[in-house]
Amino acid sequence: MEFSSCFPVWDKLTALQQKRIGDSLIAKTVKKGEVVHSGGNECTGLLLVKSGRLRAYILSEQGREITIYRLFERDMCLFSASCMLRSAQFDITVEAQTDSELWIIPAEIYKALMRESAPVANYTNELMASRFSDVMWLVEQIMWKSLDRRVAEFLLEEAAIENSAELKLTHEYIANHLGSHREVITRMLRYFQSEGLVKLSRGKVTLTNEKVLRALSSS
Repeated sequence: MEFSSCFPVWDKLTALQQKRIGDSLIAKTVKKGEVVHSGGNECTGLLLVKSGRLRAYILSEQGREITIYRLFERDMCLFSASCMLRSAQFDITVEAQTDSELWIIPAEIYKALMRESAPVANYTNELMASRFSDVMWLVEQIMWKSLDRRVAEFLLEEAAIENSAELKLTHEYIANHLGSHREVITRMLRYFQSEGLVKLSRGKVTLTNEKVLRALSSS
């Protein structure tokens, strides 16, 4: 897979602009669990996922994590280059959820492209709006949606991503994703198991009644 086929506005760049990106582009391979970007003081550059999956999350003062969005193949992360956005600084950590291959565009190169190219500027604004929409959706979920519905929704999402009802997930992983405590998630999963919705084993959650979980998540 070539970078040019993954960058949506590549064909709208001049040959010189394309060369500038190509010459500065950094290819990187990361292992599952590796932190790719850490906090607002770091300016990693713009990340574009060639393969694999990344997770962007924020960390509270108490050390609790909550996932704000995930990045899949061909997705781009702007917040890892928040230094180029003067009015917006984000303490967001990005880590690999699976072994992944990335392209990194240095922030100064992309910032120059935004000044020169209307298509790049428009694409960036659309991407930023989409990410803020993700964050606002998350805030609504936390404020208005009960934890049992959020857990059910998360399990169904994971099953769809992995294309399997048998999920290799720890209770701590689920808690980190949802911004909850491991003990709370354990109680919720045990309740789900007592209702015949899941089967629990060490490091694994198996969905046994997706129909009821889907009804719960959308109730």
